[in-house]
Amino acid sequence: MITVTQAAIHHLRELVSEDPSNSDKGLRIFVEDGGCAGRQYGMQFDYPKSDDHRVENDGVAVLIDPKSAEFLRGATVDFTDGLTGSGFRIDNPNIVRSCGCGSSFEVSEEKR
Repeated sequence: MITVTQAAIHHLRELVSEDPSNSDKGLRIFVEDGGCAGRQYGMQFDYPKSDDHRVENDGVAVLIDPKSAEFLRGATVDFTDGLTGSGFRIDNPNIVRSCGCGSSFEVSEEKR
C-alpha cells in the first residue's frame, strides 16, 4: 500500500511520547479536495477505523481511509529535518502535476 520510512516512524514515536493522549491513535494521512492543483494532503492523530489501511511499525501506526488509499497507493511517507524546513513528506507516484508551492497536487484522470 504505502511505505513509511524509519525517519517517519522515529518522528512519529517522538510525537506520541510528547503527548501520551495519542498513544492509542495513529497518524491519519488523508487526501482532500483543495489547494490550487485540486487535492491536498491532511494529517492528524486519530483512532483507527475498521476499514482503514494500517501500516504499523515499532509501536506506531499510520492510518489511511479507503478513499485516500486510491490516491496514495505506492507512496512513501518520510520525515525530513533540515535547514529548509522540517516535516512529513509524501513521495507519491500517482501525481501528474503539483502546484508551485508544493502543497497541492493533481492525479491522473483514472484515479479520480
